[in-house]
Amino acid sequence: MNKLVNDNLYETRNNLVKEITLLSDVQFNSKPNGNMWSIAQVCHHLVLVEEASIKAIAWGLKDSTKKEHKPIQLILLDRTKKFKAPAIVEPNIEPFEVQQIIDLLNDSRKKLMTFLSTIEDKSILAEKSMKHPALGELPLDQWIEQIYLHEQRHIEQIKEIILLLDARH
Repeated sequence: MNKLVNDNLYETRNNLVKEITLLSDVQFNSKPNGNMWSIAQVCHHLVLVEEASIKAIAWGLKDSTKKEHKPIQLILLDRTKKFKAPAIVEPNIEPFEVQQIIDLLNDSRKKLMTFLSTIEDKSILAEKSMKHPALGELPLDQWIEQIYLHEQRHIEQIKEIILLLDARH
C-alpha cells in the first residue's frame, strides 16, 4: 500500500476520533431527528464498512478481473448524493459508549492493516476488482481508498449532527 493511502487512512481516523472523543454518551447516541443516525450509529457503520471491505478485498483477491479506476473521491465526497447503506453495514440501534466505539474503530483498523500486511505483492490490488454496493465494480486498491474517503464523508455528517444537536439546546 502506498504511503499516501496509508497516511490518509491514519489521518482520517485521527480526525474522526478527535470529533467524537469529547462527546458525552448522551450526545453520542442522540439523533437530531427520527430519519437520521446518531453519531454512535455513524461510527458503528464505519466499523462495519471497514470490516466488510476486508472481506470484499479478500474475496476479490481469490478470483476476479481487472476493472478501470473510477473517480471515487468525487462520488464519495459529494454529500448531495445520498446512498442507502446495505443491510450488512447498517448500524445497531442500541446505544454505544464513546470509548466502546473508539475500541471498535481501533480493532477494525488493526484487522485491516494486519490483513493488508499479508498481501505480499500489493500491485495485485490494482489488477483485481470486486463489486462495491454503491460504486459498482471497483479495483481492490480503490476498495482501500474508499475506506478513508467514506470516513471523510461521514466526518462531515458527524459535524453536521453536532451542530443540529447543539441547536436543539
